[in-house]
Amino acid sequence: MRASKVPLNELRRVVVAASVGNIIEWYDFYIFGSLASILAVKFFEKGHPVAAFLSTVAIFSVGFLIRPLGAFFFGWLGDKVGRKYTFIVTLTGMGLATALIGFVPSYQAIGLAAAFILFALRLIQGLCLGGEYGGAITYVAEHIEDEHRGYYTGWLQTSPTLGRVQRVGLAAAVHPLAPAGRDRDLDPALAR
Repeated sequence: MRASKVPLNELRRVVVAASVGNIIEWYDFYIFGSLASILAVKFFEKGHPVAAFLSTVAIFSVGFLIRPLGAFFFGWLGDKVGRKYTFIVTLTGMGLATALIGFVPSYQAIGLAAAFILFALRLIQGLCLGGEYGGAITYVAEHIEDEHRGYYTGWLQTSPTLGRVQRVGLAAAVHPLAPAGRDRDLDPALAR
């Protein structure tokens, strides 16, 4: 693949935009896992904390398993309508799915439907992440000449780590390791 000479300021803009997109996507994707114990008591029956936690981890895993399908679909879409458009679609889809998780009624309010809604939103997150990550690398690679392609696409391998660091920071802020009373929420036997 031969890219034409792109001005340095345009090249930086492309790399920064793709990297920021990766940071946002990976942050949104991984925050789910960091807050699994909180999500477990919200979306599953509190009377079975281990089953609730394992169910939440299973739903977290679904996002990983669906990523290749997202890569194929959004890769095809990027070829048809352009990578910039698909990049916006995947960022929007991930952001909306993540935000909507916060609005899903609890298990206590709507029963098992809460888990099914969570599952569907997690599928959307996985599809969007699969499409965004491959699309971002391809988008950057299309703007870089052969002799610098590895260097600039390497930045996109670094950006997911920054998303993970942000996720750990937020999870530590809202979910301290041993807050008073937390165990009572997870284990009904301790509530006595």
